[in-house]
Amino acid sequence: MQHLTHIQQLRDSIANYRQQGLRIALVPTMGNLHAGHIHLVETARTHADIVVSTIFVNPMQFGKNEDLDSYPRTLEQDKVKLTAAHCDVLFTPTASEIYPTGHDNNTVVSVPQVSSRYCGASRPGHFDGVATVVCKLFNIVQPDTALFGLKDYQQFLVISKMVADLCLPLTLVGVPTQREASGLALSSRNGYLSDKEKHSAVALIETLRWAATALHAGEPASAIESAASERLSRAGFTPDYFAICNARTLAPAQHDDRDLVILAAAYIGKTRLIDNIQLQLSHT
Repeated sequence: MQHLTHIQQLRDSIANYRQQGLRIALVPTMGNLHAGHIHLVETARTHADIVVSTIFVNPMQFGKNEDLDSYPRTLEQDKVKLTAAHCDVLFTPTASEIYPTGHDNNTVVSVPQVSSRYCGASRPGHFDGVATVVCKLFNIVQPDTALFGLKDYQQFLVISKMVADLCLPLTLVGVPTQREASGLALSSRNGYLSDKEKHSAVALIETLRWAATALHAGEPASAIESAASERLSRAGFTPDYFAICNARTLAPAQHDDRDLVILAAAYIGKTRLIDNIQLQLSHT
């Protein structure tokens, strides 16, 4: 596995692969890799000849009082995992390489509508930071395809809209959420949980599954959202949001919507977790 730190090094490497007629897949990450990230790399191998993974803890997507400084940096362990997964190129730029004039003085990519609710409302500016750095990585690597986990469903829709609106020439692949045996979604933030909190955190996916069952049974969305928040509170969470949405637009679900996603974010202790379930309601 090549390990590169400068944009020009990466571009030279990609140009060499292009001259050989090889397809390129990109897996962007912030490091502290877990089995979900490695599954993305392994899935990327089925979509392209060369897999490029990036590790960059993006300061632009962290808000005030968020965990930029304490975010785990585990580069040596990450390199071992990526090598075992047959990643071809690892790109680990510094913040000054990505934002040479500073991230506060950088052109911003802002994706309207789909970024405004839920995590966008709870974390102002977060999706501007995500869209900006992902757009930069797309321009640096120029991949044929890029893969993202669907645990952050809203992020995937934000990036999808950006790609469509800016006519970027690549295909996005959303990869289903990887879970522990308990059902808890794999996340770098799970490392912040105590054993007791991790045991209690399973209530998030259990509540999402309960809500999906209630929707299939014909219960009204507003009642389900209210009851789900109460269930999370009783389980020890502090709910941020629990929302039943149109899966394509993230607008609040209407009576005739069939393609839905249930989004949830909640704190357990000081750790904020997100998860979701997609579902199709049958036509009546």
